[in-house]
Amino acid sequence: MVGQVGINTTSPQQTLHMEGATSKALIDGLNATNNTNNLGAGSSTRVYVNADGDLVLGDYTETIEMLVNSENYLDDVEDPTSLINQTGTAFGYDPAGVPTNFPAESFTLTKNAIVEVNYSLSWSVYKTSGANGRIDDTHARVIQTGLYFRQVTDPGDPYAGPAVVNDVDGNPINGGPWCIDVNASGTICQEIGGLIGLNGQIYVNSDSRNGAYRNFVNVGTDYVKLGPGTYVALFAAQLAVGSTTGTGAVKMYLGSGVDDLQIIAHYYE
Repeated sequence: MVGQVGINTTSPQQTLHMEGATSKALIDGLNATNNTNNLGAGSSTRVYVNADGDLVLGDYTETIEMLVNSENYLDDVEDPTSLINQTGTAFGYDPAGVPTNFPAESFTLTKNAIVEVNYSLSWSVYKTSGANGRIDDTHARVIQTGLYFRQVTDPGDPYAGPAVVNDVDGNPINGGPWCIDVNASGTICQEIGGLIGLNGQIYVNSDSRNGAYRNFVNVGTDYVKLGPGTYVALFAAQLAVGSTTGTGAVKMYLGSGVDDLQIIAHYYE
């Protein structure tokens, strides 16, 4: 057919048609020797079509980009900004913690991406009735944590923007929506969002070897698909106890120690 070229075929079906299940194309300008954007056979280097229709290798920002890599993401404080209201066996989470380096540690996606999150989040639990101090009664309490995103609308306030509820495809994140802000009694949801990296552990500490006076951590890893925009990662947590009276009256601070956070974008469009 006029205007169509075949390689290993006499009946090309496209402008250029290479016949054969194992056919390959060799372009010297894209190999690792000639192109610094080719990161080697073990990398995630991908070939793209640019605006001119040329085949090019994308650089690392077009494939994988480190967005946040913080060794201490939240302020190391035990004050109202980091306080989690214990809610007995009620539902919902509470937001807490202020990013140490906001807005520098907010991030911007230039296009659709699978966002990878890895975190290690510190917390400490105290008595709220009787003498002050850490809890050492060995009664079980469940500490659950998760991460969510807000759109950045005010560079002076990480909590100003709306919480992200759905992923880029319009699906509720992680089977949500999740209640990320519940009232003090744990009965009314005041805000919803998409929680990822959910993790929890049971706290049953005693004063043996000063174990009650150590800070503890929850760790989480997860993925979510987000679209272009500027975001900040924030945390929410829940302190669940069987009864909120007597020794069940407790309080928890989120981010009172060192908190690691890593956010990586895997661009796919």
